[in-house]
Amino acid sequence: MIFIDTCIVIEFLKNKQFLSKYNFDDLFVSDIVVMELYQGAKNKNDLSFIKRELSVFKIVNTNNEAITLAKQILEKYSLSHNMKIMDAIIASTVMVYNLKLMTLNKKDFKFIKQIQLI
Repeated sequence: MIFIDTCIVIEFLKNKQFLSKYNFDDLFVSDIVVMELYQGAKNKNDLSFIKRELSVFKIVNTNNEAITLAKQILEKYSLSHNMKIMDAIIASTVMVYNLKLMTLNKKDFKFIKQIQLI
């Protein structure tokens, strides 16, 4: 099972073939990723397109356990590795749900040993 970072979903929205070798039953996004994508919509048509295309992914909720872990990740890595809030939440969600992480921004997560990057 694989968590899809926002940057991967953006590439998928541009080119449906981007994830063609994967089984969509194994691909997950979080409610945080969904909100990031909604925020990037330019108009109502764009928002409708994003909502429609996201329906192929399973959505995991950012629960209290993930938020608590995200705070710990920020405390540990914000100064040393410039960890950002959204990345900490994504990292913690991946860890809580025991998912692999597919991202184009491996540098943002590679120092967290508990995360398996794709």
